[in-house]
Amino acid sequence: MKAEKAMESISPAVAKPTSSHVSSPSRGAKVGGYVSSGLAVAFLTMDATMKVFATAPAIEGTKQLGYDPSVIVPLGAVQLVCLVVYLFPRTSVLGAILWTGYLGGAIATHVRVGNPLFSHVLFPVYVAALLWFGLWLRSPALRALVPLRRT
Repeated sequence: MKAEKAMESISPAVAKPTSSHVSSPSRGAKVGGYVSSGLAVAFLTMDATMKVFATAPAIEGTKQLGYDPSVIVPLGAVQLVCLVVYLFPRTSVLGAILWTGYLGGAIATHVRVGNPLFSHVLFPVYVAALLWFGLWLRSPALRALVPLRRT
């Protein structure tokens, strides 16, 4: 009880958040969110599957990036876990955070081997942007946390 009164005296907005400024996404925003997320999820599902089954292109790509092929299956398993976490609405933000970390490692790898900027180094950024933008379009809570405002 004392904590609530202390919070109210600091900031009424912190003590009693209102959801009146958080509107439900429109049908168009939801569709756009599912399309954006769907594109990223389709690519990531294909990539994870190729790694889990240790396909020839996955083995060759891993060697070109300077990694031992023995890491392919564990990386694919990590991707599948991130994918499952992202696909459940209750854990989708955590999934996006996990994917952001994973894709950051991919960026570092491409920088390390000197790959081209727009086609290789920034590709994980494009995928992460699709994941986050799709989630942002669908989630009122995320839009309230990260609002885009007109000035």
